[in-house]
Amino acid sequence: MTYETLTIDLHEGWAEITLNRPSVLNAINLTMVQELGQVIDDLAGNEDVRGLIFVGAGTKAFVAGADISELVERKTQDALAAINAGLFQKIEDFPWPTIAAIRGYALGGGCELSLSMDIRLGGRSTQMGQPEVNLGIIPGAGGPHRLTRLVGPGMARELIYTGKIIDSEECLRIGLINHIHDDEEVLEAARTMMKTILKKSQMAVRVAKVALNAAVNTADRRSQMIECLGQGMLFDTEDQKNRMTRFLERRNAKK
Repeated sequence: MTYETLTIDLHEGWAEITLNRPSVLNAINLTMVQELGQVIDDLAGNEDVRGLIFVGAGTKAFVAGADISELVERKTQDALAAINAGLFQKIEDFPWPTIAAIRGYALGGGCELSLSMDIRLGGRSTQMGQPEVNLGIIPGAGGPHRLTRLVGPGMARELIYTGKIIDSEECLRIGLINHIHDDEEVLEAARTMMKTILKKSQMAVRVAKVALNAAVNTADRRSQMIECLGQGMLFDTEDQKNRMTRFLERRNAKK
C-alpha cells in the first residue's frame, strides 16, 4: 500500500516506518495518526514482522510535534477521544520490540511518540522536550506518565513545567535516550540492534515485552484519563487559542 504520510519498508524480520512529512518537520496530523494506526494493526498480524524501527524523513526532525494548524481547532471532545493517545498506546502494546531512530527534533507529540517505543537511539543533533506549556496546553498523549517512569518525577516535572528543549547529551544523561550516534549512523545503529534482538529466542523476547510492560503500566491507564481530561479543559481556553494563533503567525511570517 501507499500512504500520504508514511513509507513502509519490510526487512528480514522487521519493518521500518518512515514518518514522511519533511516539509513540516514530520509534524503529526490526523492523516498520519490514522495511517499509523492502520499500519500498526497490519504489522501486528504479520508473522514475518518481529520488530519495528521508526525514523523521520530528512535530517532535521524525527517528529517536531503535532501539527499546530490542526491542533488549534481541537475541542474538549477531541481530547477525550484520545486521538494521539490511543495510537501511542497501540504502539506501546505492539507485541514485538520497537526502536526510535531520532535525528533532530522530537518535540511535543513527537517526544510522546518516541516515549511509546521500547528503545530510543539519538543522533548528535537530537533535541527533545515537551514544550506544550508555551501553547497553553499540556502533553496529553502519554507524556506525563511515560516521561515520569523513564526519567523520574523531578526531571519530568521540570521538562513539562518549563517546556525547555534539551540536547542529546542531556537526553542521554537523564535516560531519555539509550545511546548517541553520529546522525548519519543512527538508523544503521537501530538496524544493528534490531538484528541482535532478532537472533534471540522469539518467545523469550515476546514474553519479556509483556512482562516489562506489565511492570511499568500498573497505574498508567488512570493517568492517561487524567491527561485527556486536563487537555480537554485547556483546549477550550482563550489562552490556548491565543498562544497557538501567535505561534502560527510567527511560523507563517518566516516562510
